[in-house]
Amino acid sequence: MIADGIEALGSDLVECVHFETALPAGRIESERTRTCAQLRMFADLAEKDSWRDLRTDPSEPDRQPLPRPEVRSLLRPLGPIAVFGAGNFPLAFSVAGGDTAAALAVGCPVIVKAHPAHPGTSALVGRVIQQALAAGGLPVGVFSLLFDSGHDVAVALVRHSAVKAAAFTGSRTGGLALWRAALERPVPIPVFAEMSSVNPVFLLPQALQAKGEAIAVGLHASLTVGIGQFCTKPGLVFVQDSAAARRLLESLAEKVRTTPPGTMLTPAIAVRYQADIRSRTDNSGARLLATTNASGTQVPASIHFTDSATFLGNPVLAEEIFGPCTLIVTCDSATDMIRCANALSGQLTATLWADATEWAHADDLLSVLELKVGRLVMNGFPTGVEVGAATTHGGPFPATTDSRFTSVGTRSILRFVRPVAYQNFPEALLPKSRE
Repeated sequence: MIADGIEALGSDLVECVHFETALPAGRIESERTRTCAQLRMFADLAEKDSWRDLRTDPSEPDRQPLPRPEVRSLLRPLGPIAVFGAGNFPLAFSVAGGDTAAALAVGCPVIVKAHPAHPGTSALVGRVIQQALAAGGLPVGVFSLLFDSGHDVAVALVRHSAVKAAAFTGSRTGGLALWRAALERPVPIPVFAEMSSVNPVFLLPQALQAKGEAIAVGLHASLTVGIGQFCTKPGLVFVQDSAAARRLLESLAEKVRTTPPGTMLTPAIAVRYQADIRSRTDNSGARLLATTNASGTQVPASIHFTDSATFLGNPVLAEEIFGPCTLIVTCDSATDMIRCANALSGQLTATLWADATEWAHADDLLSVLELKVGRLVMNGFPTGVEVGAATTHGGPFPATTDSRFTSVGTRSILRFVRPVAYQNFPEALLPKSRE
């Protein structure tokens, strides 16, 4: 019903999102489609018992030296969940986004803190949820929507004794502030925060030699889509120095120079992006390879490059810059590339381009990357996260605060449930029989 209501908003929703975020209509329509699809996916999940993960150890009354009791266990909802809307996905990671859908699917009430960048969009979608829950005969308190232009409501939410967990997508500063506030409670709660990621791409020589131009086209599209405001944007690219690598740099540079500037989600984000690009150019040891002209509130795409020694000696080069930019790092050898991979912190994704003849040589690099990321991409690009049962959108710190969980796909419900065991209980007193 929520998905139907969001679709029924029609062009009013698209116009509101565009006004508040500057996102183009096509992108908004695509995000609405994804949002409604994941709402229906979780609705289907809620109607089945499989998500409860029912397990039974049968009794053995004749076991020696002691009889074994019957033990049954299943997953139970944690309780009220605080959800924080993301700035870069005003629908799919916001009021009716994946966090809200996953929590509602397993029976958790939800309190959403709307993102201050799109209050009108949040209000439209929030009303749809309230109407759908009322039509379904659910209590008013199952869903609440709060607004605040600062941080007071957010901190108060994670400190409130009724809240049992929180889900956040945004900056590392914001995520860690909520995480620390939750840990300081008399009874701490988990904050599942998705934060910064540079999503490194590793290009092995034979793959680059064979498909260099196709890789350049895909990389350029991946780093500039949505004005580079996706959490899976490729912010680092590692190549071994060669003629093919130099051709890649030239091709990417030409594509960036002809990329029209774009308007970011908010003026504050644009100011931060431009400051970060200036700092990288002036202070980091990386050289600006290409950029475009921009003025006013619009920002340019840009590409920098450096060598592995400079990269390894300056940790700031491994930090995320939110926007349409990337850093190319040239390595002397496969061993040098592995050293760079070892120096990375936790990430949402890592991408490997390798020809079939290079697979045997990729094991050492993959062994490192498996410890660093939540999703490995082979011969592709990291932007775009499929919503499904196998999806993992998470990763080791600081990509997230808990790498055991995903914020996308059906497995994301595991953040909002806990196992409870029932020993020697009659069927009539087990949860499903009482619901």
